[in-house]
Amino acid sequence: MELKKLDYDLTVCKVASITDIDFHTEFYFIGKTGDEISLVCPTNNAPPHTIERDDGWKGFRVQGTLDFSLIGILSRLSKVLAENDIGIFAVSTYNTDYILVKAENFYRAVDALMKAGYTFV
Repeated sequence: MELKKLDYDLTVCKVASITDIDFHTEFYFIGKTGDEISLVCPTNNAPPHTIERDDGWKGFRVQGTLDFSLIGILSRLSKVLAENDIGIFAVSTYNTDYILVKAENFYRAVDALMKAGYTFV
């Protein structure tokens, strides 16, 4: 399976309102529940006012479009990383999955995944 490194630093944060989010940013994920609005975005595009904020994430995505019948993709990736004591923050889109790890663990994560047979493009 091929993975692609994202070329920017990421921030995970909570915002008070969706109006705090710049929807013109090329990359972001929004999760909204009755309790919170979460945002993942490039650090340089993070809203100036957040409720909570955690900088220092790097990420990669599973290349290609994943069919909904595929089972265990995130499980296999997270297992390799867990076996190497690397925590993750995972998000999914309609097409694919993204894995975020803390920046200080990024190159260890890439190395562990490559040793497990994943390739990076």
